[in-house]
Amino acid sequence: MELLRLVFRHYRWPFLGAIALSLLSAGLGVGVIAFINQRLIEVGSLAALPQFLGLLAVLLAVTLGTQLALTLLGHHFVFDLRSRLVKRILDTDIERLEQLGNSTLLASLSSDVRNITIGFVRLPELIQGVVLTLASVAYLAWLSPQMVVITVLWIAFTMGVGWWLVSKVYRHFHLVRESEDRLYKDYQSAIEGRKELALNRDRARRFFDERYTLNAQDYRYHIIRADTYHLSANNWSNIMMLGAIGVVFFLSNGLGWANTTVASTFALTLLFLRTPLIQAVGAWPTLISAQVAFDKLSSLELAEYQPGFAVDDTLTDWQRLELEEVTYHYPDTAQGEGFQVGPLNMTLERGEQVFLIGGNGSGKSTLARLLSGLYRPQSGTIKIDGQVVTATQWEAFRARFASVFTDFHQFDQAMGPEGLPADPEVVDTWLERLQMQHKLQWEGDRVINTQLSQGQRKRLALLLAIAEKRDILLLDEWAADQDPQFRRLFYRELLPHLKAMGKTVFAISHDDSYFAHADRLLEMSKGQLSELKGEQRARASEDAVAQINI
Repeated sequence: MELLRLVFRHYRWPFLGAIALSLLSAGLGVGVIAFINQRLIEVGSLAALPQFLGLLAVLLAVTLGTQLALTLLGHHFVFDLRSRLVKRILDTDIERLEQLGNSTLLASLSSDVRNITIGFVRLPELIQGVVLTLASVAYLAWLSPQMVVITVLWIAFTMGVGWWLVSKVYRHFHLVRESEDRLYKDYQSAIEGRKELALNRDRARRFFDERYTLNAQDYRYHIIRADTYHLSANNWSNIMMLGAIGVVFFLSNGLGWANTTVASTFALTLLFLRTPLIQAVGAWPTLISAQVAFDKLSSLELAEYQPGFAVDDTLTDWQRLELEEVTYHYPDTAQGEGFQVGPLNMTLERGEQVFLIGGNGSGKSTLARLLSGLYRPQSGTIKIDGQVVTATQWEAFRARFASVFTDFHQFDQAMGPEGLPADPEVVDTWLERLQMQHKLQWEGDRVINTQLSQGQRKRLALLLAIAEKRDILLLDEWAADQDPQFRRLFYRELLPHLKAMGKTVFAISHDDSYFAHADRLLEMSKGQLSELKGEQRARASEDAVAQINI
């Protein structure tokens, strides 16, 4: 089982310590039963009462210590597990994350981690139940070998049927987990599409009736089936243990296999075993659920866990970036063959300001992701100063870029190179240039009022990108949400400031009035890249829309 492998890899000795405490608690429980049989039932001495109370106090202390140890270890386990998963997500290539989708990742971070944690906490119950049963059986065999044979057969039959019932839970847990993924997608749609759904109640009704309700009903169906089998197993184990007590007294009094004292001890032991056996049977579904969660995490195919974020940056003095015969092919779908970009050939000199135009779906954003290293080329090479960028240099290559994509996430912390605090002079200067000095409220290096218009959000994103002091600034339709006055300011004043700072700018733009400010003008069309020069560039500058061939 994957849970045991993970536990013994990272928590071997603490977990074994917790198991030892659990076994000690189990041994003390059997000792209490033996003490009751030998000192209270057979002897009945008043002097044994303080000893009995002392034994109960020790049992209480050990049991409480065991539970606290498992609780503490469980909290450390879930912290480490969730942290490792988040780190793996951060280290996974973006194309894989986009294939999975946000809802799938959120479901794993919540449901899967929770199920693995519950399985971890319940695992000692299973071990304790098994060990306690074996210890009790050994004690009962010493009292009456005849009766213990029948008792063991009865318990074995009980456990066998219980395991069979619990095994039915596994299939339904798999289906429950798949239903959870679909429900998380529905939650995401309801939250992210709240404006559209509020305006169109017919769409809201159909979304609720035809998507959410069906998925919720599917989840309900399978979780009910899983719970039914689980509860059936618990009730079966509970009732059959009571039946075992009846069998014991029948064998003792009806057939004369043992005296009343031995029968009472058997009954007391079976009553004592009732709880741990039910706990053991109850723990099994949680372990099954944990295994389902591990299977789901494995299917994500995330990057292997690596501690730290260190980047061996060896490309700081670059002068020329090249794409040679680079291609990228999106996966085929049921609707047809996936879109292909390339082969692409282009160069980017340090300090250049290059504009890229193209229609929707022409491959502009894909080129930007390939250029910045977010996507890895499926064929072809990327070179820095004539040297091929290797897999070991990939993080260093990405470290050359700061970006503001159209679907950017709004961070609130200004950060300089290597994660150090941002240069206050740079921040203040660009706050003024971006006309945001009176719009933002700061608390240290964090912006505390991020409820801004889309244009202001983009200005803040650009400010944070500039503060990072990266070599290349990649802007995807950055000026599209700016008012005409500020758009003019951006092209005529801000871009020259960036050029004076030594920044290389690669901008996707359709502002044909300002193409003259670019050192070079590139065009994407149907996945192919070309450079516009001379008369072609002049025509594009006059009317970019007429120039574009999707």
